[in-house]
Amino acid sequence: MIWTILGSLFSSWAAEVGALTWLGLALVAAVLEVSVPHFGCAFISAGAVFAAIAAYLGLSVPVQFATFVVVLTVSIVALRAKLLDRVAGPGLPSRTDPLIGRHGQVTHDIDPILGTGRVVVGGEDWAARSSEAIAAGTRVRVVGADGIVLEVTRA
Repeated sequence: MIWTILGSLFSSWAAEVGALTWLGLALVAAVLEVSVPHFGCAFISAGAVFAAIAAYLGLSVPVQFATFVVVLTVSIVALRAKLLDRVAGPGLPSRTDPLIGRHGQVTHDIDPILGTGRVVVGGEDWAARSSEAIAAGTRVRVVGADGIVLEVTRA
């Protein structure tokens, strides 16, 4: 009878210690996530919370680790890209995107073979290229951009 009572106390104690250990890991991961946000430690924290629940329910240590790994993996696969897209925003605005569709004038002949040429669009001088040769003084329309080089056609 004493062994039964001690056994139940020990299993209860082990479940509580296991749950507290997992919760400690969850807390450390959460603090790291807040300190250095990169959406990695948050998933460790989520997995540790679910492993703590498994430990509290008295499930074995391999089941706890399996729960941790499954929750960690599923949360990373399902949520990380969405969270990064939402937090990261659109990024740096392009300087050339607003110029697409606008008209300009060729200031230096555009040679499609050499890839040389310059245009003035919106009062600014830009490197330009085209699939056809265009002489200086010709009016052009911007149809695209490759980095800071405008792609133009005759207007």
